[in-house]
Amino acid sequence: MRERTKRREGTVVSAKMAKTVVVQVDRLVEHPLYGKRLRRINHFMAHDEKGQCREGDRVLIIESRPLSRHKRWRVSRVLRKAAQ
Repeated sequence: MRERTKRREGTVVSAKMAKTVVVQVDRLVEHPLYGKRLRRINHFMAHDEKGQCREGDRVLIIESRPLSRHKRWRVSRVLRKAAQ
């Protein structure tokens, strides 16, 4: 059976809020007509219950129920800590 929960890997760009981080997810898409590869960036607000994430961390986020007006994602785990 296929898993339905969406997962994204990205970099924390802001950790200034309480229990919330902003995660930047980069992806490459190919232009439908010209074939050139373009970089697309999305920002997701994610819930960080333990407050363990810092700016520059590489994290895995998973889709969840709406937690607030803008938060629809939760931090699943920290993949790599930022160099301090």
